[in-house]
Amino acid sequence: MEIAKETKLADLLTEYPWLKEEMAKVNEKFKMLNTAVGKIMMGKATIAEMSKKSGMDADIIISRINELITNHTNQ
Repeated sequence: MEIAKETKLADLLTEYPWLKEEMAKVNEKFKMLNTAVGKIMMGKATIAEMSKKSGMDADIIISRINELITNHTNQ
């Protein structure tokens, strides 16, 4: 799956359901994905929106997610 700034978090988690638990490794603020509010946000949030909310550059988020996916598939 190609990950871009417009990629929706819901699409990522459909493709890689285990990623929900791992997102806190990308940024501590992403722990909220495991809350009720996080579930609501997952449906509409994009990488660009996650970048704004976390204060983290979108390209870095994409890079870290790609690292997690690579590490997970190589296990």
